[in-house]
Amino acid sequence: MKEIFGNRLGLKASQIKRLENISHRRVPPQAIVSHELCRDLCALSAETSRQIGLLIDRSGKIAHILIGEVDRIIIPDLKDYRLAPDRLRGLRCVHTHLTESPLTQDDLTDLALLRLDLMAVITMTETGAPEAIHWAHILPGGSESSPYQIMDPIPPYRPEIDCIDMIQALEAELSRKKTDTASQAGSERALLVSVFTGSRKDAVDSLDELKELTRTANISIIDTVLQQRKKANPRFLMGSGKLDELSIMALHRGATLIIFDQELNPSQIRSITDRTEIKVIDRTQLILDIFAQRAQTREGKLQVELAQLKYILPRLVTKDTAMSRLTGGIGGRGPGETRLEISRRRARDRIRRLEQAVATVQKNRSQQRSRRSKKGLPIISIIGYTNAGKSTLLNQLTQSRVLAENKLFATLDPSSRRLRFPRDIEVIITDTVGFIRDLPKELMAAFRATLEELENADLLLHIIDISNPRHPDQIRSVETILAELNLCSIPTIRVLNKMDLVDSEIRDHLIQSLDGIAVSALNRSTLKPLSEKMEAAVEHLYGNNS
Repeated sequence: MKEIFGNRLGLKASQIKRLENISHRRVPPQAIVSHELCRDLCALSAETSRQIGLLIDRSGKIAHILIGEVDRIIIPDLKDYRLAPDRLRGLRCVHTHLTESPLTQDDLTDLALLRLDLMAVITMTETGAPEAIHWAHILPGGSESSPYQIMDPIPPYRPEIDCIDMIQALEAELSRKKTDTASQAGSERALLVSVFTGSRKDAVDSLDELKELTRTANISIIDTVLQQRKKANPRFLMGSGKLDELSIMALHRGATLIIFDQELNPSQIRSITDRTEIKVIDRTQLILDIFAQRAQTREGKLQVELAQLKYILPRLVTKDTAMSRLTGGIGGRGPGETRLEISRRRARDRIRRLEQAVATVQKNRSQQRSRRSKKGLPIISIIGYTNAGKSTLLNQLTQSRVLAENKLFATLDPSSRRLRFPRDIEVIITDTVGFIRDLPKELMAAFRATLEELENADLLLHIIDISNPRHPDQIRSVETILAELNLCSIPTIRVLNKMDLVDSEIRDHLIQSLDGIAVSALNRSTLKPLSEKMEAAVEHLYGNNS
């Protein structure tokens, strides 16, 4: 006997029994629903003054019986049924309407969002007899506003439409379109979303940065969506209707990922993923993923894994009710641990081990810094916004070959090189991880061992990409992080990089307003003024210390 989904309150025992008996019925696979079932569903709807529905699989078995309200019906979670870009759900929904109204927008939204084989509504006469079957199916290649096709109604006494043949033809077309899409793009295709309450300019700038992060993660961008609200929805961030539209757009465009520019709290992640079948991540999770791709050394990998686990732990959720089964073993009283609780416990255990390993890294780094300080070599640390040109500058100054790419967070692990100035002054120059706006607190905590390298710096080189129109905001972001790390007291030289990409008048104005030295890290001949200022700053520090 199939479970009856919905509100049974107010139903008679005889009516519930009749619904239970329906679960044993079979529907001819080529028909939407049998004529006899049409009559019985309409009779029950008329008696109960509620919509009654069925979810029918392709073999004709009734998978679920649904009891709705006067004007709507709720479809249960269909997680146990397959879903893929080139496949339909394997279920068709058939339910009654108490009036002569055909398919509603809610019906069509459920059809598109859940990717049902088809959606059918049986309209009734005033006497409770079936009048017509209104139906629709997914339309491969349809517009985003109408990703379905509404068919002509059919009489309830002739409900055969060659269901299986039609569904197989639809899936063949969906598979063809998926193949075409895959040949045009990589494995991951993302829809970028920003829901903002402030100025549109700030939101656009932030979304542009999210695009750069997405490309750095080797994810193709399908489209971007901006929504301005007076106040963010505490449950979905955006409105539920807009979220449904977004999910339909993502399904229609073949997206495998929705990336939110705003950080989603655990309850929002849960609510949004309950509403859509497409994978959802936020900006912080994307940055963590990039760090995981880029980390090369053991300590870098430890720090990234620690940051990921601290981020994921409060967001560990499950939609699988099977996870609440007993796992306590023989002699266990009560339900024991659910699989979710086991996952959380293992994550906490792993976090403790990683914190111990990172503490060892901190200790080793402290010893290394102590040995360097005994040698009496001044330390110059290169800092700046990600992709400002820090590694390129290090390579030019020291003639080294540290990885430098035109990508965000190309290098994560700190690199140290020796540099000798013309007056025989030798220093250690260190390249650090790039900063970014709203650097995730999990990363700040995990990379504490790396960022502590800055505490021993005698001089900071703040690299600024003046060709980037967002450089004023980037400067503020870097200085905010320096303030959080209590490093504002260290002498700093502002290095205005990529001078060759800006107009000479703008460059001269920025040199004055930012009190910096303009260079092109790709052109060694432009670095002489910077080298002279660095040498003078080190001599000044040595003179004061002596």
